[in-house]
Amino acid sequence: MHEISKNKIILFHILFWVGYFSFNSIRWGHYFGDYVYSIKSNLVEFPIHIILVYFNFYFLIPKLLSKKKYLGYISSLFLSTLFMAFVRIVLTYVLVTTNIWPEAPEAPKEQAELFGLSYIFTVFIGELYIVGLTVGIKLTVDRVMERDAQQELKKNSLETELAYLKGQIQPHFFFNTLNSLYALTLEKSDLAPNTILKLSNMMSFVIYRAKADEVTLMETVTHMKNYFELEKIRFGDRLQIDFEISGQMDDKRIPPLILSPFIENSIKHGGESPEGVFEISVKLNVNDDNLEFYVENWFKNYEDSKKLQALNEESGIGMKNTVRRLRLLYGDNYQLNIKTDDQRYSVALVLPLNYLSNES
Repeated sequence: MHEISKNKIILFHILFWVGYFSFNSIRWGHYFGDYVYSIKSNLVEFPIHIILVYFNFYFLIPKLLSKKKYLGYISSLFLSTLFMAFVRIVLTYVLVTTNIWPEAPEAPKEQAELFGLSYIFTVFIGELYIVGLTVGIKLTVDRVMERDAQQELKKNSLETELAYLKGQIQPHFFFNTLNSLYALTLEKSDLAPNTILKLSNMMSFVIYRAKADEVTLMETVTHMKNYFELEKIRFGDRLQIDFEISGQMDDKRIPPLILSPFIENSIKHGGESPEGVFEISVKLNVNDDNLEFYVENWFKNYEDSKKLQALNEESGIGMKNTVRRLRLLYGDNYQLNIKTDDQRYSVALVLPLNYLSNES
């Protein structure tokens, strides 16, 4: 990749000088009505331009300007440009024409002087113009490359952080489910094989599909249903899930595991209703552009304040993790509302569908 990039840079430089040489030769050839003279003149001038430009690029700028030695840079640039102006005057006179400064305004006295002040000044400004033009191009290209590099670095940082946040979610699934399986094996329950099958499906999704930027909404729903089925094995009839889906899920995509923390939280930190059951309501409303996701459950009734404090801290970390991931993925393009009301805990989340696919 480095060699390809280097070759592209060299090609760009060659194309620039060829293009500029052609433009200059045609312009002055038309001005003088003598294209042969214009080409000869530019063949002398352009090596001088090139030497001065690259001396500025690869010596003066890195050695002086980039080190904030502004006075030294300006002095060196002035002297080197003036020197190359004299070289150009002499070479043009020796190799091209003895007609000094043919493009000058009508001033016979000045035209007769090889090192006339006006002539030297005009050639000096011409060389300085080339330096300024190329520096402007270089600064623009460098700025664009720096911006692209910063954007790539930012993207990589976000992807790394997202991977880390996603990785924090995955172990939680496994620990919860393995605890359920452990309890069943101790009881030698006939439900253990079905639990292993559900766990296998969950692991397949988490390990393989969770690496994708987006998964289908159907996959997400299936994953949530598997999770609920596993928890029902553990809780039995005490766990009552009201799972409602409205709208068409075809071709709808969201990031993997983006809804899972809310589902886990509803079971892990949910409490019993007055009737003594764990009631959890989950609703997904799918429309063309957005997914509306709702979860509601009862609070746990902790009498021990230390347990309550530990719960709040653990739940808080999980929510911070989830909110951070949402913000990294969607910026301001999502809505999250978490509230408590009459011993009920509810989450309302609105996400744009196929958002990451459309962004890329």
